[in-house]
Amino acid sequence: MTTRKRLHALRREASPAAITSPEVAATPDHPAYVIGSGEMCEHALVDRDLNRLLFDYERTVRLRFARIVDVLKRISAHQHDENFIERAQQLAREHLGFDLPTQVLKDAWVCGLDLSTLHSRCIFSSLKLSVDNAPTEQIGWRQRLPLDEDFLRSCGYHTVDISPCSDGRLQGIGAYALRFLPGPNVRVKGYAGALFNVEANMSDWAEREVKRLSGAMVDGDRLNFLKIAVYHFSSSSPDNHGCAAHNSNDNQATQAALERLYELRAAIERTFGAGAGPDVLLIGVDTDLDALRIHLPDGLGELSAHRYFETAQIYRDTLGLSPDAARTHIAETVAVAEGIGDGSQGTGRMHEGMLRLVLALAEANLSQIEYVIKHHTGRYATIGHDEQYIIAGEKLRPLQLRNLFYLAHLNTMEEGAPDMDVGIDIFTKLNASHGLPVPVLVHFEYDARVPKSRERAIARGRRVRDAIEARYPDLAARGLLNCAIAVSERGGDERCTFIADDPVGDH
Repeated sequence: MTTRKRLHALRREASPAAITSPEVAATPDHPAYVIGSGEMCEHALVDRDLNRLLFDYERTVRLRFARIVDVLKRISAHQHDENFIERAQQLAREHLGFDLPTQVLKDAWVCGLDLSTLHSRCIFSSLKLSVDNAPTEQIGWRQRLPLDEDFLRSCGYHTVDISPCSDGRLQGIGAYALRFLPGPNVRVKGYAGALFNVEANMSDWAEREVKRLSGAMVDGDRLNFLKIAVYHFSSSSPDNHGCAAHNSNDNQATQAALERLYELRAAIERTFGAGAGPDVLLIGVDTDLDALRIHLPDGLGELSAHRYFETAQIYRDTLGLSPDAARTHIAETVAVAEGIGDGSQGTGRMHEGMLRLVLALAEANLSQIEYVIKHHTGRYATIGHDEQYIIAGEKLRPLQLRNLFYLAHLNTMEEGAPDMDVGIDIFTKLNASHGLPVPVLVHFEYDARVPKSRERAIARGRRVRDAIEARYPDLAARGLLNCAIAVSERGGDERCTFIADDPVGDH
């Protein structure tokens, strides 16, 4: 979907489900399950109350961004009115929930209203509202997510560290597709192609191991660290809407993620001794449906690109069964996948904790499959990229929604250049080619316990901002690259405070 089509669709504010492309609207059957005459598509294991809460949240956040274009058009139509500034601010407050920068409005009489700057400012301010309102807007579904800290501990894990691709379609993966409760023990950091930084992840693992070995974790002696890599593919358009970092080559995406998991475990065991490495799990996501492909470890924790099962097939096979019968079928499917005889059969069966987690992931994902069936006609209207902005640096933890942003996880621009290049390429097609700027939020966290940590986070943000503008001079020179800097306190109350010398002042 082009930006022009997207902006047209976004003006339809009834619901996210109403924002559909003509080609999808003309295809009523969904690929997860084709509903026959008189059939109801309601699976016995689906939590429909949770789906309703998640949809309410999705609709609330999406409409916050969907209104921007229409409001700016209405404001633009009044730019020559005598009371333009007052009228513009009134429209912004009523429909967007924030004020516009007064100076931009005052300057409109000189060369016309700077809609490019206003568009980015509105994106950043809507982002800020989404962060600030997250505690109240997310409270309902957070209380119902099934894979919470207690459950993970029952599986034998003190920490679950998830590295999905930085693709915007995977940015809501934790709460939606996986149904993990976001929190300090469930970490999600995206990298282009799911190619996470091995050294940085070793440090993350070591930090948690120190805490465990120090006795700071209850029952830490029996708990382990779990690393999950998440690649993605498109079942309806595999050659065009797969992973951009792997040129939509699904096999390449799978193998690359698998190899990165092995590299991490090998690095830890070579450094700290055999057996020290974390458990690993590989998951693929069909971004058309949010259905999972779960690759199964064997008794030694080894994975295979070919030893997996798919939840879309489980949904089809178990629709209409009782809860107990459906769970029995899931367990049988997993057992069969573990013992397949195509050369990918491993050594023994996975341990009980991992089996418990895999079964829970499969069951929880059935709710997400039905979520897409009910609220998105069975397949997302936009199967490709449709993000609103780029986050460069560290993810804003409160933001949990598909295709809201592209994440370029980085500490320095030199390190994160490949991820940033992918994001800029995406937004050049989405925005810049149609005259809209690329909004980039440079965001870093700081630790308030560490002296001057906040100051260093701000300085890092400024360096990265400057490096981004230097790397893409053509966009910057044409006014098609708008950057803002924000910081958040890790584990604290400060969330997404914009730095005053950037496009959005402190809120």
